[in-house]
Amino acid sequence: MPKIIRNGQIVDDVWQILKLAEGETVQFVALPDEPTLLPHALWLARKDEILVCQKPVGVWLDSSEDPQALAGDLEHLALIGVNFPKFADGRAYSIARLVRERYNYRGEIRAIGDVLQDQLFYMKRCGIDAYAVRDDKDIEAALAGLRDFSETYQAAVDQPQPLFRRRITQVATDA
Repeated sequence: MPKIIRNGQIVDDVWQILKLAEGETVQFVALPDEPTLLPHALWLARKDEILVCQKPVGVWLDSSEDPQALAGDLEHLALIGVNFPKFADGRAYSIARLVRERYNYRGEIRAIGDVLQDQLFYMKRCGIDAYAVRDDKDIEAALAGLRDFSETYQAAVDQPQPLFRRRITQVATDA
C-alpha cells in the first residue's frame, strides 16, 4: 500500500487518484468503489450520482482550476487534493490557502503531483496537511522537511500572527 505524510506522520494511503485516460470523458468513466480522489470536472458533471453512493468523496483540483467552484460543496468532501503538476508551478499553494481561509474548509487538503521535500514546509504554511510525495523520493527525508525551520516571520494559515506581533505579545505578558 502506498504511503503518504498526514499530520506529520507517515501513514498508509487508502485513497486512489483517478486521472482520466486520453480520450476518456467524465460522462462515461466508471466510478470506483474504493475511496478515490476524483477530478474536479468529474465531480461537477456527476455530483448528484456520486453523492447517492454515500461513500467518502474526495476531489482534486488542477493548478489552473478555481476553488470557488467547490465552495458550496465542501461539506460533502472528505478530502481535497491540490495538484502540483511541476515543481515550478506554485498556483496550488494559493488554491490551498483559499480553500482553508476563504472557504473555511477543515477537512484534509492533500498535495499531489510533483511533491518534493523542499516544498513541504511551505505547503504546510498554506494549509496543506497531507502530502503524496513522489514515488522516486524518500518519504522519511520528506517528513523531515516539515521541520526545516523552527520560526516563521510572516503570517500564514499555520501561524496567523507575524513574528513581530508574537514578540510584542510576549513582551507585554513578560512585563
